[in-house]
Amino acid sequence: MSSPATKEDIPDIETGEQRSFVKFYRSLPDVEEGTIRFFERDANQKPYYTVHAEDAQYMAHHVYKTTSVIKFWGDSQGQLATTAIGSTVAETFLRDALLNKQIKVEIWTSSKGQWKISKKASPGNLQDVEDLLFLNSSMTTSPVVMAVKLSATTDTKTVGVSFTDTNVKEIGVSEFIDNELYSNFESLVIQLGVKECIVPSNDATRDYELTKLKSVLERCRIVVTEIKKVDYNTKNIEQDLNRLLEGEISITALPEYEMKNAMGSCACLIKYLSLVEDESNFKHYKLKDHDLSQYMRLDASALGALNLMPSPQEGSNKSMSLYGLLNKCKTAQGSRLLVQWLKQPLLNVQEIQRRQDLVEIFYEGTELRQSIQEDHLKNVPDLHRLAKRFQKGIASLQDVVRIYQVVIRLPALITCLEAQAPEDEVKAKLMDDTYTSKIKDYSAKLDKLQEMVETTIDLDAVANHEFIIKPDFDPDLQEIRKEINAARKQIDSEHARVGNKLGFDTEKKLKLENHNVYGQCFRVTRTDASAIRNKPEYIEYATQKIGTYFATSRLKELNDTWSELSKQYQRRQSDLVKEVIGIVATYSPVLELLSGVLAKLDVILSFAHVSIMAPTPYIRPLVQEFGNIVLRDSRHPCLEVQDDVVFIPNDIEMVKDKSEFQIITGPNMGGKSTYIRQTGVIALLAQIGCFVPCAEASIGIFDCILARVGAGDSQLKGVSTFMAEMLETATILKTATANSLIIIDELGRGTSTYDGFGLAWAISEHIATEIRAFCLFATHFHELTALAETIPHVKNLNVAVHMGETGGGLTLLYKVMEGICDQSFGIHVAELAQFPSSVVRLAKRKAAELEDVDPVDSQHTKKQATAESEETSQLLSQIVQELKAAAAAEQDDEALLQTVHGVREKYKQKLLGL
Repeated sequence: MSSPATKEDIPDIETGEQRSFVKFYRSLPDVEEGTIRFFERDANQKPYYTVHAEDAQYMAHHVYKTTSVIKFWGDSQGQLATTAIGSTVAETFLRDALLNKQIKVEIWTSSKGQWKISKKASPGNLQDVEDLLFLNSSMTTSPVVMAVKLSATTDTKTVGVSFTDTNVKEIGVSEFIDNELYSNFESLVIQLGVKECIVPSNDATRDYELTKLKSVLERCRIVVTEIKKVDYNTKNIEQDLNRLLEGEISITALPEYEMKNAMGSCACLIKYLSLVEDESNFKHYKLKDHDLSQYMRLDASALGALNLMPSPQEGSNKSMSLYGLLNKCKTAQGSRLLVQWLKQPLLNVQEIQRRQDLVEIFYEGTELRQSIQEDHLKNVPDLHRLAKRFQKGIASLQDVVRIYQVVIRLPALITCLEAQAPEDEVKAKLMDDTYTSKIKDYSAKLDKLQEMVETTIDLDAVANHEFIIKPDFDPDLQEIRKEINAARKQIDSEHARVGNKLGFDTEKKLKLENHNVYGQCFRVTRTDASAIRNKPEYIEYATQKIGTYFATSRLKELNDTWSELSKQYQRRQSDLVKEVIGIVATYSPVLELLSGVLAKLDVILSFAHVSIMAPTPYIRPLVQEFGNIVLRDSRHPCLEVQDDVVFIPNDIEMVKDKSEFQIITGPNMGGKSTYIRQTGVIALLAQIGCFVPCAEASIGIFDCILARVGAGDSQLKGVSTFMAEMLETATILKTATANSLIIIDELGRGTSTYDGFGLAWAISEHIATEIRAFCLFATHFHELTALAETIPHVKNLNVAVHMGETGGGLTLLYKVMEGICDQSFGIHVAELAQFPSSVVRLAKRKAAELEDVDPVDSQHTKKQATAESEETSQLLSQIVQELKAAAAAEQDDEALLQTVHGVREKYKQKLLGL
């Protein structure tokens, strides 16, 4: 909980100013939904912010957790709720709001009494606030923003997108045909890690297809920004891209230009980010065609099922997510690349094996790994962001020094890589080609930068946190410095002369100070001030608590000279600083390439670190283009590192045409969900090139991992638990191929038992017989296990439990065994959860009443039950026919009663035998 700013932190604004502001605020147009307006104010050069109306209530409840911070401005005609926020709290909130929540921000500033928007930011567009949010912290996620344009006909749906991460100066485009569920589009936004998506406004037309596209974005928790359709006009796209893209080739000569929908999206994106309004962007961007099929496809459900990214509830326990577990990166760019790799698992076996080889080098070379992580990468700043500051012309000499400090450390890093290179020639060459030779090349290109910094910047002053140009670098600067030093000597002489005349020690009693108002002046205590009173040679300035300030005519003249020379020196320094920064800016492309290599090194080192430091070290999996899943003693990487957890490993074997579809039954809390999820996590780890938590592992390449796990309502969007489940399952059925991995946990729970079982059976049978994908299906519908009797590649598994002799004392063993679990243990689990004994007894009695037949029927039992049912039906039909005949004979009541008794006796034995 944040503490509210105190009265000393933020002063009250005068009532007249309050009323004026309230009138202005009431005149503002309605803000876009999900946007908070901050008004920047200044209290004695200490900035703070105010928010108003609903925004004030939001900040009070979500940040300060108290309404006591809300003040009311205005008068009885209309009051405006106001919350004041200190700059530190505001920055923390803005960082969380833009990176973790779907909130947009406007920051307003006042100039000469006129308020205007100075900064706008959204989760995908942080350009205006980067320096505010990340001055003292790292940007570990990429703010990717995407624009999308859709062309839909009866038969085809063509999706064109354009996206960018302004940190890396790259514009991506893609255009593809999609299905009615837009599962390709969903995979693309997951692959790219999109934070914000721009779509055409459809308020007027209510475009049904666009509405479906937006529902996909909402399911993926991506901020949706609606823009007028006119902004997708491609009239200026050729001119704009030719300005932005590096190289001399016209955009019209590139194949991407033929992607009409993608070009429309690109035009919208360029306008939204105002890229052509900033000349520092010109000739710095690259254009990339993103091929959706080059990476494993993941949907939003798989992202959640595999716990890929941290949730807001994760808190300090970072290893709850796969990203948190693997992120041992030492650089911000490394952390960002890790996010990208997690969402873009590779499909190319050679590339996967290349990453594995690199991980193995550092897995085996503990000293090399620790040395690079702790001695070298730990001190590397975010070179991408620094390069961007130079390109925009907002860098400082301190930024130059930070780059210099990286450059001078490169030779030591190169020496470390060379000295501890692996003995294996193939691995040594791989490491040299991937890292050493590239870093050498970039280091050589940066030699001139190092030389320039050492020549121009006073590095001795850096130790005192001063960033200045060396005086002897420039003749003019040197001359001015000489004059300043001469003036300083004369000031010191005057100081000594006055001290002698007054009889004051110049160290203790007569101080020489540089006052922010009076400049160079003397100060004595108020007690000693009587020595200068009524003496015309001393000019008294003011008496304050700490003493009296005064000067002599000579000191005043020297101060004027010294002040003027100092201003000249600063102006010349400023000119030279601009020149130095301009020169360093030309090295930005090299710095970005260096940053990319160091980021890849950082992630590979992180994989090696996690693999060797796990409770049981990971092993290198055998990855094959087409293969089965065979895992020995597999573990869930996130669960095994939790405190007080002793993880029980399990074997996993899924063989094509033999056991590719597996049905897992067993009690709640028995480990079914963990078993199926860890299979997906291990497959993903293998395809990003990391080692896996197993004793042995052989894994085929999967083109996608699809999941239907858990139940969650989206009631505010009008989507029930069951509807959400059906939408996710429909995506699986439309998207999966024979090379996919499907994870399904408890399908069919959101409707009646019979409907749920019918759907579960039909979906299972379709996946097992039509799609033929690898599938793990955890269920409580024991009847589903009968599929194994008709489909040879369906295999039944169960999680083992131990029951006491009397049927009580359930013990969960967390071991997965072959066979069927023929009993439900829901009531036993309720006992473990310490339900009241009366409730448990009632549940057992009711369950016994309802369980007339064994819920797990074999095919033989089903056939037998069907035959018995037909026999019963025939018998009842005969009885009814005889009774109808008796009634038609118009017998009296007594005769009719005797006939009924006769029919009963005739069929009594048969009825009792049913």
